[in-house]
Amino acid sequence: MTLRNQIIEFEGESFPSKSYTSMVLKPAYNEAKQNFLKSMLQIHTAHLVMLQEQGLVTEEEAKKIGQAVGDIEIEKLQKGEYDPRFEDLFFQVEHNLIEQAGDIAGNLHIGRSRNDMGIAIYRMTLREKILDLLEGALHLRESLIELSKEHIDTIMIGYTHTQQAQPTTLGHYFNAMTDMLTRDITRLQSAYKTVNRSSMGAAALTTSGFPISRSRMQELLGFEDIIDNAWDAVSGADYIMETATAVQIAALNLGRSTQDFLLWGTQEFAAFRLAAPYVQISSIMPQKRNPVSIEHMRALLSGVAGDAQTVLTMVHNTPFGDIVDTEDDMQPYLWKAMDRLKGIYHLLSSVLLTMNVDKDLLLNRAKESFANVTELADTIVREDGLSFRQSHHIVSGAVTSLTQAGKDSLRDLTLALVNEHAEQVIGKPLTLTEDVFKNALNPVYFVHVRILPGGPAPSRMTTTLKNKKEEQKQLQGWMKSKKEALEQYEQILKVYVQQWAQKGE
Repeated sequence: MTLRNQIIEFEGESFPSKSYTSMVLKPAYNEAKQNFLKSMLQIHTAHLVMLQEQGLVTEEEAKKIGQAVGDIEIEKLQKGEYDPRFEDLFFQVEHNLIEQAGDIAGNLHIGRSRNDMGIAIYRMTLREKILDLLEGALHLRESLIELSKEHIDTIMIGYTHTQQAQPTTLGHYFNAMTDMLTRDITRLQSAYKTVNRSSMGAAALTTSGFPISRSRMQELLGFEDIIDNAWDAVSGADYIMETATAVQIAALNLGRSTQDFLLWGTQEFAAFRLAAPYVQISSIMPQKRNPVSIEHMRALLSGVAGDAQTVLTMVHNTPFGDIVDTEDDMQPYLWKAMDRLKGIYHLLSSVLLTMNVDKDLLLNRAKESFANVTELADTIVREDGLSFRQSHHIVSGAVTSLTQAGKDSLRDLTLALVNEHAEQVIGKPLTLTEDVFKNALNPVYFVHVRILPGGPAPSRMTTTLKNKKEEQKQLQGWMKSKKEALEQYEQILKVYVQQWAQKGE
């Protein structure tokens, strides 16, 4: 037997082939039956309502078709296996409707294509997943606000270029994370607006010769706008690219902090101790408390970014038209990324809120660090009227002389040493008193005088956190309003289905 005949014998001679079924159709069917059925039936319902209102089907026809739509058993379909008699879930549901209502069910396809319907299903599915992800993001945001408040006085060293830079607070760090997360949330809100637009009525590519109502379909399906151009409606993929980009940025942003947490949790840093549910012991080393929860989050965040990038790559260099590259094969990558990111938001919240921070160690470390000397330079400018560059040379020279002598503690920095370098730079000692000098090197003082907007001073942070809580209420209100709007349109469609069912009794 030739290789060609072997392939034909294995694959079959009619659509679909065995390998095409296993590689493409069956996986797509399994994803669709879990994610698309609700939206698909809602579109059938809305389209039928619109057809009757436009006089394109009679009341009697609408009743028969509507009863068939209402009789579709979602759970039964979700538990079922792929049937190769039907290319996909769409045709299987259409077959079931015709079986129950007769050929008249075919009129449900008046003025509609699988193209505009498929895009509408993708958008309806994605808008719900965006809201679910935002729920997780807002949970983490609330946790970060709480942590910022809890650690508003937790003095620690801040780092630039991975080197000790200036004293700040752990609350200031968590507040910075809050701001970054808020931008992630804003990007997801913008993506939601892009996603929540109706493709229905675009049909295959050019709308329809039937007098259907695109605006009525938008209203019935809870979309906030219509995609005006029919070609764009069935071809544009930037709605999913925008969402993927927002998700990817969010994962990359959070990944940077997980890297910090892994470093700060080492015994050398010893900034905090994770609670028992989030660490794992070693099989051979009795002393180990491995921070595996944070390690896994870092790895999973990379996976989220990768899945989002897969979406962008699959769209790259595809023609601007209806094409499978942007459809069933691609959508699950983004869903997986979003589901994982939401889970990470909840896990990270739990890890951070239950960890034990060693505040005394962080404060004492800050007291020992040369990170405080920026304030000494500032104080010299204020007290002696020098230029900042002169002051910088004096302080830098004093610190350099200590480090060259092998002394790496701020306690070794004396006013006498600073005055030696002052005489080299300005030809005379400074007028600083010993008390002013010591106060300038106190990390608590350093933090408390940073009262400008964005600074770590507790007085400034108190105002900042108050604003953050107000923003949290607004963001929660936005999400609640969007969910309520979707629930409202779903209830309206259910009423139509119930009315059709009652007319058949």
